[in-house]
Amino acid sequence: MSVIFHQASREFHLCNDGISYIIKILPNDQLGQLYFGKRIHDREDFGYLLEFANRPMTSVQQDYGFSMEHVRQEYPAYGTTDFRVPALEVLQEDGSRLTNFTYESHRIFAGKPKLKDLPATYVEGEEEADTLEITLTDKLLDMKLILLYTVFNGENAIARSARFENHGKKAVHVTRAMSLSLDLPDCDYDWIQFSGAWSRERQVKARRLEQGILAVSSARGHSSHNHNPFIVLKRPEADEFQGEVMGFSLVYSGNFLAQAEVDTYNVTRVMLGINPFAFSWKLESGETFQTPEAVMAYSGEGLNGMSQTLHRLYRSRLARGVWRDRVRPVLLNNWEATYFDFNEEKLVDIAKAAREDGVELFVLDDGWFGARSSDSSGLGDWYANEERLPNGIKGLSEKIEALGMKFGLWVELEMVNPDSDLYRQHPDWALQTPGRTCSQGRNQLVLDFARKEVVDHIYNMIAKILSESKVSYIKWDMNRSITECYSKAFPADRQGEIFHRYILGVYSLYERLIQNFPEILFESCASGGGRFDAGMLYYAPQCWTSDDSDAVERIKIQYGTSFGYPVVSMGAHVSATPNHQLYRLTPLETRGNVAYFGAFGYELDLQKLSEDERKTVRKQIAFMKEYREVIQFGTFYRLQSPFEHNIAAWMVVSEDKKTALVGYYKILNDVNCEFRRLRLKGLDPDAKYEVEGKDNWFYGDELMNGGLVTTDPSAGQVIAGEVCTDFWSKIYVLKEKDR
Repeated sequence: MSVIFHQASREFHLCNDGISYIIKILPNDQLGQLYFGKRIHDREDFGYLLEFANRPMTSVQQDYGFSMEHVRQEYPAYGTTDFRVPALEVLQEDGSRLTNFTYESHRIFAGKPKLKDLPATYVEGEEEADTLEITLTDKLLDMKLILLYTVFNGENAIARSARFENHGKKAVHVTRAMSLSLDLPDCDYDWIQFSGAWSRERQVKARRLEQGILAVSSARGHSSHNHNPFIVLKRPEADEFQGEVMGFSLVYSGNFLAQAEVDTYNVTRVMLGINPFAFSWKLESGETFQTPEAVMAYSGEGLNGMSQTLHRLYRSRLARGVWRDRVRPVLLNNWEATYFDFNEEKLVDIAKAAREDGVELFVLDDGWFGARSSDSSGLGDWYANEERLPNGIKGLSEKIEALGMKFGLWVELEMVNPDSDLYRQHPDWALQTPGRTCSQGRNQLVLDFARKEVVDHIYNMIAKILSESKVSYIKWDMNRSITECYSKAFPADRQGEIFHRYILGVYSLYERLIQNFPEILFESCASGGGRFDAGMLYYAPQCWTSDDSDAVERIKIQYGTSFGYPVVSMGAHVSATPNHQLYRLTPLETRGNVAYFGAFGYELDLQKLSEDERKTVRKQIAFMKEYREVIQFGTFYRLQSPFEHNIAAWMVVSEDKKTALVGYYKILNDVNCEFRRLRLKGLDPDAKYEVEGKDNWFYGDELMNGGLVTTDPSAGQVIAGEVCTDFWSKIYVLKEKDR
């Protein structure tokens, strides 16, 4: 077993070959945190890691040498000698918020339990993981707190969550319930967050931890473009390939809080979970509340090591279904080709051209339903617009399949336009606060997915389309944040639950569609990257990474996203130029060279390209089909950051290390520049590799230590032959030479 309990010292040691995590039952029967990091030898007693001191201005309950303010805790509460931000808070009938959850029992078992109604990592055999379940009890409230820890035997990761059970006779309100709390013994860390806005999501932002609180969060009803529910702590000397790194990822798609509090004794408290702002969950007698899951990943081999742990885990034990292990089809989406200006004939013509060039999946985006001719009407009316599609989705999908392609469809199931039949029939189905002005975003309101009857109605409409038609792919969009969050279906003392209930409604609709239409490939979207989180990957194995399809901006967006999410999860497409977001002119080759590293596709009308451009597209599609298994399921390495350099680079290596692809991107050209080499990673040091386009072969250790020569035509005076420009790029293909 990967979980050891020492009865005499009352300590739990969670471990595998790479990591150790040690918890101790404290003298007051609460839980203390002793260690998280690289695997250490087990011993009967790690109590020496728990230190006590009589400090001035310290409050205690009994022993002046023992105060919760100065003890590293496992799941802390506020108000009984600890003044730091707590992991939990329970509002009781008498107005008190004090709790005292103490150890009652524990259970150790093989495997991993499923979380009710929530996304979570999983195992396919009990031998893959071991789970520790610790039950704490507040005797005054007759309430239980169950802490769950799963150690994956093959990965340096631990999954955590908490469950509250009210066994008392009176209702309580849980107003704070973190998924993860971790007290670290020092603050010598750099904090990395992934922040931005629409069309510039997940930009890498780093700073040193200092005394005080550093946090990112969302209160928008979704995880958001602005901040991602994933943070990293690394030692200052750590980099991509060496040093101690910890990643903290929340498997959740709603309001979140990620926080590090450093006290004046330099202890760091890390927390991750549902944002307690505007949150309250009423627990009646006999009811339970389960927090979302959080995953902690540890690496002693730098940032890439941490990322690769999450990539493997999320790719194979978070994503599910028939598409989990399949390479993704090359698609063409009509949105930037037509916007709302299309009919069936025009769509079929676009699809025919795409098929000629090797595209496998044609996706019909917005505008196919209801009275939808702009973004101001039709949302909520999920039936085909017969003026545009006289044969409906059924007829169009059959025509696309007759071409030898698969058919995909865009939906935005969570929203409604005031100008729609659905809203006219059920105006109370939109989230809105009585007596208050109801805000709109993109001319739409948010449906009350906290209500089962609303979710059922939407399911019935879209399931009818899917049952009658040949739909192989769904792009599920969500184009606005939640305002005026109030549900008419719930009483006043449950309005704090609506944000969370909304996300549970989204998850429930996904689950029903997945179970009833298991062959459909789902891609999540939220105005691009507004809900790119681990929770979504449980339902949709890929996500539209950003509405910004400009290749140069995508280098940063995809680079930042790769810290916490696998390459195969990133929707990445080649779009037209001038780019529709930046009006930038970027070479078609570079657009392809960036988009290869994801779920590859096109956002344009191929008929509008020149014949030379069409030839390039055909080469790109052939290249992607040849190498997509390596790209989407190989080991990914970040080599050089676009946030720090004018030249960015990354690479992916096949599992057998026989094939590798290096993406190399120069943002702006330079003149008479230096000779350049790039140190590669992940190769077999003893293997001989041929590099496409180079006459020689190289040992793996040469390429990793001496480096791959990447000098471009800008080194020296350009006279003739290949030239280098702004936004220049190159893909290096490495194949193992016959031994």
